Amino acid sequence: MSSRHHIDDFMRGRIIGKIEEGRKITDVAREFDIAHSVVSRLWKSFKTTGICSRKHGGGRVRRKQISRKTVARRLRGGGLYARRPVVCVPLTRQHRTARLQWCRDHHNWTEQDWACVLFSDESRFSLSSDCRRQLIWRESGTAYRPENIQEKDRCPTCSIMVWAGIMINGRTRLHVVANGTMTGQRYIDEVLLPQVRLFRCSVGDK
Repeated sequence: MSSRHHIDDFMRGRIIGKIEEGRKITDVAREFDIAHSVVSRLWKSFKTTGICSRKHGGGRVRRKQISRKTVARRLRGGGLYARRPVVCVPLTRQHRTARLQWCRDHHNWTEQDWACVLFSDESRFSLSSDCRRQLIWRESGTAYRPENIQEKDRCPTCSIMVWAGIMINGRTRLHVVANGTMTGQRYIDEVLLPQVRLFRCSVGDK
């Protein structure tokens, strides 16, 4: 076993010189009383880097634990902040094309035209705890950039659905869809007949 624990740069140069002369690594290790593996690594390092001196500060890289607070502080220093992503329904190319065409068809409508329109929508509200715990790091004012929006079309299992409509001069009552989902027949019985029919009566046959 080798009795030499430290190899200075001068000794490294001598070892490299011996091997360059054509000596075998085993013979050089025996001559300098150094482990064969040490001489072999030294020679491989020299062939790779062309340097035989020891790199200062070398050795095993120490693992440094970085806390969440440190990471968050550095990100904030770079202008990034932890925010919940904006959630939207995923739209296909066909969806976007249809919406654009609708806007083009109606961009010349007057206020009188829009007075005959009832805008309605259904919304589902979760009755369970909020599951949107995932945060993203983004710059201020970039909430609606595509890369910061999370597409989500699944509804929560424990929820309640409501329906309502708005018009230029008013709004409908808020209708709660209880005990189940909104089927076609329920939409007719609970929404169209009692709600939309009243709106049609108010605007007439315009």
